[in-house]
Amino acid sequence: MLSIILKFCFSAALIVAASEMAKRNTLFGGLIASLPLVSVLSMLWLYQETKNPQELSQFSYAVFWMVIPSLVLFLSLPELLKRSISFYPALAISCLLTVIAYWG
Repeated sequence: MLSIILKFCFSAALIVAASEMAKRNTLFGGLIASLPLVSVLSMLWLYQETKNPQELSQFSYAVFWMVIPSLVLFLSLPELLKRSISFYPALAISCLLTVIAYWG
């Protein structure tokens, strides 16, 4: 149970750090957010708990293939915002487009 709490706290701290940094410097905040920290942490925890390199390898391939359709969000959101669509509708549309890309 303690390991789950530590994972939760550390993961939350990374999200807070990225959003706080983005307030001060959008480029550096974007850099922190774009790092595959969640993937790397997940790999560390998966290996720590299973010691199974095959499972880790399969997870890594799965992450790779899921990153590609997730790029739709990062391309569509700025375009929608440039077209004067307010943030929440633009985010919702971008998320929907990303889900469609995952299905594709």
